[in-house]
Amino acid sequence: MAKAKILPQEEVTQFIETSTHPLKDVMQALREILLSADASVGEHIKWNSPAFYYTGAMADFDPKEYKRDIVVYNLRKPTEILLVFPSGARVTDATGLLTGNYADGRKLATITGIQDLEAKKQALQTVIQQWIALIDK
Repeated sequence: MAKAKILPQEEVTQFIETSTHPLKDVMQALREILLSADASVGEHIKWNSPAFYYTGAMADFDPKEYKRDIVVYNLRKPTEILLVFPSGARVTDATGLLTGNYADGRKLATITGIQDLEAKKQALQTVIQQWIALIDK
């Protein structure tokens, strides 16, 4: 009998629930903030971590350009969640949330705990909304 495939949202739930990362509760709260930024934000597991992407219609593009990917968790350090925005350089970030100057166009943001997340909540949602506004539809 074939094993039932689980939905991408269930994969993210399972990832967080089974995580041993010290900031597991922050991962879940961050997930809720990212998903509530815009109705067109979806989630799945990509690059072995929770990743958030644009679910709406877009003009054709080369998949290697990662134009649909908004942000992905990087959980290598036990004291922080590094957020990688693969094409974050496209956003004019007036919030100061995004850091880095990488040739490939990515930008980063760091979350160190629940208080830090609450302080950065509005900036996160603003950056995502700005990113979505720039999509070539």
